[in-house]
Amino acid sequence: MDKYLERRAELVEAALQTLAEMGYARTSLREIAQKSRFSHGAIHYYFSDKVDLIAYCVREYKAKCVKRYDQIVLDATSYQELESRFADGLVQTLREEALLHRLWYDLRAQALYEDAFRADVNEIDKSLEQMVWRVISRAFALNGKDPSVSPPVAYAALDGLFQSALLNFLNEDPEALPNLKSRVCEFLSLACQTQKPAGT
Repeated sequence: MDKYLERRAELVEAALQTLAEMGYARTSLREIAQKSRFSHGAIHYYFSDKVDLIAYCVREYKAKCVKRYDQIVLDATSYQELESRFADGLVQTLREEALLHRLWYDLRAQALYEDAFRADVNEIDKSLEQMVWRVISRAFALNGKDPSVSPPVAYAALDGLFQSALLNFLNEDPEALPNLKSRVCEFLSLACQTQKPAGT
């Protein structure tokens, strides 16, 4: 079992790199096999088809992302520290893993057309929304205020900022990373200065 899991993890890593480089539409199982030490038949031993492999790859990657930010929430002792570390974390992952994030947005777009992806995309999206809310609610708590935005609104705002920064970064905009940090901090600051109206 350990050997099986080890080999499957190696296959997932190879598949992620190929998918991140080429995108969903241009990547086949044969392409993944050519860029790894696994044969086409061996890939089918671990995963039933391309959809199964891709969905598993993205779930694994996004799960690691969630854990990264959960640690920031646990460690933060002040609003300023949380804001800075969260924004820096987004900048770092965009700088180091832009192609993997591009793969996520590619897969999310594919889910609009392919039923096979929708359950996995919805599950990943929900886990990311919950992660963002843990950050936001902790920021409000450290600032001594009640949340003034809902979880879906907070996630949509930060996801939009991140996706826009990703596109600018891939276009080699030198301001993409500093703009991402400043805009994330701006959103958190504005949200934490606004009290939620009574009765809402």
